[in-house]
Amino acid sequence: MKIEHLAIWVKDLEKMKAFYEQFFNARSNEMYHNPTKNFRSYFLSFESGCRLELMQKPEIPNNLNDPERQYTGIIHFAVSVGSPEKVNFLTEQLRSAGYQIVGEPRTTGDGYYESVVLDPEKNRIEITI
Repeated sequence: MKIEHLAIWVKDLEKMKAFYEQFFNARSNEMYHNPTKNFRSYFLSFESGCRLELMQKPEIPNNLNDPERQYTGIIHFAVSVGSPEKVNFLTEQLRSAGYQIVGEPRTTGDGYYESVVLDPEKNRIEITI
């Protein structure tokens, strides 16, 4: 078995798609639109692994979680970039573009090298080797 895709409800579908395309080399399908349900989505594919579905429906309420704190439930997803140098480079690119870094590049106690950034809608992304 494998995880086929993860999904995120978003407010600004185009901005979120552009973010993942620009910084994570995502490739998007054509927008799916169901006018009956007032629903739109994109599936983003990466070099390998599971896809990311960005979904938008105006009546979905904001998440009440504070992005700077940890809560029960899914808290982040990780993107492997291949090396510590690439973790550092992407982290600095995101910082320079004005995105919030909530975990500086470091080696964790269990041996992972990673950083953590918030996407435009404050979802946590772990950048790892």
